[in-house]
Amino acid sequence: MQPPTLVSGLAPAAMFLYACLERRLNDTAFSWLNETVHQIEEGASERLFIARFSAVPRHLGKSDLDLADKDVQAFDRVRPGLLLKHWSLDQAGRALLVLAWADSHPDSYISTVEKLFSAAEMGELVALYQVLPLLPHPDRLLTRALDGIRTNITAVFNALTLNNPYPAEYFSEDAWNQLVLKALFVGSPLHAIVGLDRRANPKLARMLSDYAHERWAAGRPVNPELWRVAAPYLERDRINDLTRLISSADSQEQKAGALACAASPLPEAQALLVQVPHLQQQIQHGELSWEHFALL
Repeated sequence: MQPPTLVSGLAPAAMFLYACLERRLNDTAFSWLNETVHQIEEGASERLFIARFSAVPRHLGKSDLDLADKDVQAFDRVRPGLLLKHWSLDQAGRALLVLAWADSHPDSYISTVEKLFSAAEMGELVALYQVLPLLPHPDRLLTRALDGIRTNITAVFNALTLNNPYPAEYFSEDAWNQLVLKALFVGSPLHAIVGLDRRANPKLARMLSDYAHERWAAGRPVNPELWRVAAPYLERDRINDLTRLISSADSQEQKAGALACAASPLPEAQALLVQVPHLQQQIQHGELSWEHFALL
């Protein structure tokens, strides 16, 4: 079976998804998908496209896309930052259909995607947020992306926030800061936010320190990854935050404190790091890094 012809600049991403789905789907499911993509490319109506988009899980199922590590790495060369490792068959299928529609309707596809967003249920929203960074002119869907920060559905929020380069590339500083703070509130892993270190900023550092103070005052734990973002911009009047971490009886807090001190430009922070020479040595030898918390 020959793949459909995709000619836009997004062809590599669309064809990558097509090839992965061809390997993973049974003949009946792939035949349905292939026919749908061809119909879209040959001028299918918007009504048919929307109906097929909704019907994807029924025909493809919701099993994991189950990519090999080499495929994950290969796609990262196609679209850096967008991680397909945890995508499912229906999510990949919906992404492929949206890309095919955008390829066939370059001047009007935005209005169709807006309709999808307006009527989408949870699974459809997840797929739409996942595909955002693959679409042409993704900045034109910024308002929809910002809606993803405000959702109360964690799966939808995570589709926008985790393993997705769109927020780091298109969000303003204020929107970015809201996203990181929301990730802490809902318990999303900060290490999976693309651009986390690059988009760190002084205002966010202050917000995160305030958040930590509120948690401490309530006797509640603080995600140690918070200090990865706050430490480089933490101001001198918040040095006691690092003192508390370095002095903590909790080993994970102390490790976070050591890493935060190592990342801070403040002389006071460097002086604190000397107080935990075993952790300082581990950091210097590359044996302790923020990736440690990604493995917990």
